[in-house]
Amino acid sequence: MSPEVEKLLADALQLPSQARAALAAQLIESLDKEVGEDAEAAWSSEIARRVKELETGKLKTVPWSAARRQVHG
Repeated sequence: MSPEVEKLLADALQLPSQARAALAAQLIESLDKEVGEDAEAAWSSEIARRVKELETGKLKTVPWSAARRQVHG
């Protein structure tokens, strides 16, 4: 990394967590300029399917604390 990038990273790491998350999201989004039509349609279909499963009760949500325990073991 160049010194400029290292300083930028050091400065960014001093931001509050919400600001760091927003910055990270914008940086990642900037890498993916073009989304294929097929990918966009597939994601829309998947989102609609999952929402329907939640609305009909086929899927149940879990509290964040339980999900976090599952992820982190």
